Amino acid sequence: MAQLEIHQFPCLSDNYGVLIRDAGADVVASIDAPEAEAVKRALAEKGWRLTHILTTHHHVDHTAGNLALKAETNCTIIGPRGEAAKIPGLDQAVGEGDVFTFGSFQVHVFDTPGHTAGHIIYWLPAADAAFVGDTLFAIGCGRVIEGTRETMWQSLEKVMALPPSTTVYCGHEYTLANARFALTIEPENDALQQRAKEVERLVAAGQPTLPTRIDLELATNPFLRPGSPDIRRRLGMVGEPDWKVFGEIRSRKDRA
Repeated sequence: MAQLEIHQFPCLSDNYGVLIRDAGADVVASIDAPEAEAVKRALAEKGWRLTHILTTHHHVDHTAGNLALKAETNCTIIGPRGEAAKIPGLDQAVGEGDVFTFGSFQVHVFDTPGHTAGHIIYWLPAADAAFVGDTLFAIGCGRVIEGTRETMWQSLEKVMALPPSTTVYCGHEYTLANARFALTIEPENDALQQRAKEVERLVAAGQPTLPTRIDLELATNPFLRPGSPDIRRRLGMVGEPDWKVFGEIRSRKDRA
């Protein structure tokens, strides 16, 4: 059975780059391309040859390396249909419900608008991995920039529905700040208290706090927990729909 090799590396000020490889098929993809040089260094470190870029959304800190990498490697750039005109070097536009092959793996695409209007995520069931860009962060979620809070909540529900064991790769290292904010929303959450301590330990040791997992996020991420009675009582929102509770949490984080 084919195995997906995954290599995560830091780039820019707080971004993560990710390379994925199916050795049997000799294909390597960069999940987004925050900066060409960092991606090239990671490729050289692993001895891998880039064949694809899988773009999640149009923001420059996710696409700045596209054209330079394409010029050097002739890689195929896949990205969101809803932002096709904004993705440098796009070769193949994909969206909700699309499935394409990457080596021996099937890649499922979900539209997750909210952070940007056409944001997408990639899920590889056989690898038990999802690449979610800036839709979800560890103990957090992306800012709602090009959508509504209701739309963003619907996008997060798609992520929440993935298998609990799914490993989740996100676009940024924001976890420590997210954990501190989360404790103001649900301080009585024992799992969150323990996770916050672990995050502080990792950051102090200079270690990444990502990737994360769906089950861990469901237990500790307040943005995925608007149904929590404790959160609803604290916010004075008992009886309100989940998306409104989510929206209030997002508004508080924006002001934090």
